[in-house]
Amino acid sequence: MRRAVPQYTRIYAPCALAPGALLSLRDTAAHHLARVLRATVGDHVMVFNDGVEFSAVIARIDKHGVTVTLETGSAVDRESPLICVLAQAISSGERMDMTLQKAAELGVRAVQPLYSERSIVRLDAARAVKRLEHWREVMISACEQCGRNVVPAVAHPQSVIEWLGALPARRHDELRILLSPHAAQRLADLAQPADTILLAGPEGGFTEVESTLAHARGFIALKLGPRVLRTETAALAALAALNTRWGDF
Repeated sequence: MRRAVPQYTRIYAPCALAPGALLSLRDTAAHHLARVLRATVGDHVMVFNDGVEFSAVIARIDKHGVTVTLETGSAVDRESPLICVLAQAISSGERMDMTLQKAAELGVRAVQPLYSERSIVRLDAARAVKRLEHWREVMISACEQCGRNVVPAVAHPQSVIEWLGALPARRHDELRILLSPHAAQRLADLAQPADTILLAGPEGGFTEVESTLAHARGFIALKLGPRVLRTETAALAALAALNTRWGDF
C-alpha cells in the first residue's frame, strides 16, 4: 500500500495565500511531489510564503503540474531576532551552495554575493543570472526544510568595491563585521546592535585595498579564533556565534 505524503512536507509558493484558493505549484515543487514523493490527489502538504503557512490538499496532478487547494492558515514566526545580512564573496560550486543553505538555516535575513579581486569564480552576465536563480532555489529549499516561512533575499552579484562604495554611512546602532584571522577584536567585546552586516572573504582573503575600504565604511575586523577558517566555514561559524549571543540559540 502506498504511503501518503507526510503532512509536514513544506512547499514555498511565491504568491499571496488565502483560504480556499486553488494554487498551481512551482515546477520544482510539482516535480518533487509528483516524481520524488509519488504524491497523489488527496495528500496533504504545507504551503508557505511571507510569514504565513497554510495546510493544503492536492487537488490535481497531471502533465501540466500539481494544483493544491489551500485550507486553513496562520502567521507562524520562526525568524531569528538577530537581523543579519551576509555579504559573502562567491566561492566555487558546492561551497557557495552550502554557505547559502546553512545561512538560511541559521536565520540570515538576506545575502549579497560579492566578487573579490581574489575570487576564483568569475561569472559572465548570462551565467550570473543562472547562478542567481540557482542560489535562490537553494534558499527556498533550505526554508522548506528548516521551517522558515520567510525566504531570505539573494541580491545580484556585485564587486566588493562597488558594493562597499554604495553602502550608506553606518548607523550608530548598526554593527558591520569584517571576518579576518588577523584581527584582535573578539565578538565577546562588542555591544548588541540593532542589526548586523557580516562580510566574509574569498578563498584567498580580501586584498589590502578591499579591507581598507571596508574599514573606511565602518567595518570592524573580527577574529573567530586562532585557526584560519575556510571561506565556506567562516560565515557560518560567525552566524552561529552571533545567534548564540544575540539570536535564538
